[in-house]
Amino acid sequence: MFTPKYPRPDTAPMPASTPPATYTPPVYNPTAYTPVPVPAASASNRPAVQLTPGSVLTLAAGGGALVLVVGAVLVSMLLAVAVTAASVAVCAVVIRSILKSDRR
Repeated sequence: MFTPKYPRPDTAPMPASTPPATYTPPVYNPTAYTPVPVPAASASNRPAVQLTPGSVLTLAAGGGALVLVVGAVLVSMLLAVAVTAASVAVCAVVIRSILKSDRR
């Protein structure tokens, strides 16, 4: 099934100096192949996970805390970019006014 499929040898053009060879396709013999046995699924001795009301509350609180922390980090990064952009704009205005007063 996963073996590559090559074209039959007689589809390739033969050189003019050699006579064409006859091709006999292989005969499929189903008894020649033995199937690979599939290992049986082993039963696990571990119990299934059971969610109690306390564990659900803990998971919800942990998820909420994670969302708040990630949100705070993203907002602080956005604020840092905004402050940097504002300071660059102020510096540009100051430098422009210095250059403009120098020309007078």
